[in-house]
Amino acid sequence: MRVTICDVGPRDGLQNEPETLAPAVRAELVNRLARAGIRRVEAASFVRADAVPQMAGAEEVVAAIERREGVEYSGLALNEKGYERLIAAGLDRVNFTLAATESFSTRNANQSVEEAVAAAAHIIERAELPVTVTISVAFGCPLEGRVDPGVVAELAARFSSAEVVLADTIGVATPRQVRDLVQRTHAPGVHLHNTRNTGYANAVAALEAGATLFDASCGGLGGCPFAPRATGNIATEDLVYLLEGDGVETGVSLDALIETSTWLEGLLGRRLEGQVYRAGTWAGS
Repeated sequence: MRVTICDVGPRDGLQNEPETLAPAVRAELVNRLARAGIRRVEAASFVRADAVPQMAGAEEVVAAIERREGVEYSGLALNEKGYERLIAAGLDRVNFTLAATESFSTRNANQSVEEAVAAAAHIIERAELPVTVTISVAFGCPLEGRVDPGVVAELAARFSSAEVVLADTIGVATPRQVRDLVQRTHAPGVHLHNTRNTGYANAVAALEAGATLFDASCGGLGGCPFAPRATGNIATEDLVYLLEGDGVETGVSLDALIETSTWLEGLLGRRLEGQVYRAGTWAGS
């Protein structure tokens, strides 16, 4: 069995950091991840710099990437203006994110859920690139609490021509909830946070339910600037260790990921949330 890991560290990982890394440094992170064997990297976010200053200079990041064959470079857009910037920058895939709740949609994108759905549908209709629709707060919302799985399933069904990813944006989901929603929606992808230490168990549950695409972030960087205390994507190297140990092929070099997380630790000046990069690979037989 083989899965695809999308490292979202250069976007979702860094957007919640207090430091703003220069575009050239963010591009170097993208390059390191690609060299490690990551087949999809979320390289940049095309949002307003005043809203998310850590993502300023997206076009400069993309221009500095050393493209590798077999690697798909994606970017985040929340509206048509962001989509136009992404296309002009020359990325390979559009990640359009919309929320499952009205309150979070208004807070995050300044539009209603229906407005976001309409914008996504318009982009899918006109896009020459493949489109991923990520449904954020699919399991719980910081403003509205638990989210009705039926609402998420109805949203997912409206995007049959796109790749759908279910996002546990604030890290509240548990394995049964993840398994049930992946099976119900047939979504191929999940975006999991380890805020409450359930992220890796949720990844296994998603795999068992049929998911083949997993978002993760090198070193466990990440969070959401619009969701208080929503820290910690699942760490890419921890996920790779888990999957490869269970016989699931990722095509990723664990040693190269560990080197990248160690490099990030030095840049940010603090210990990261991931554990494998500190513990190292297991040398036992």
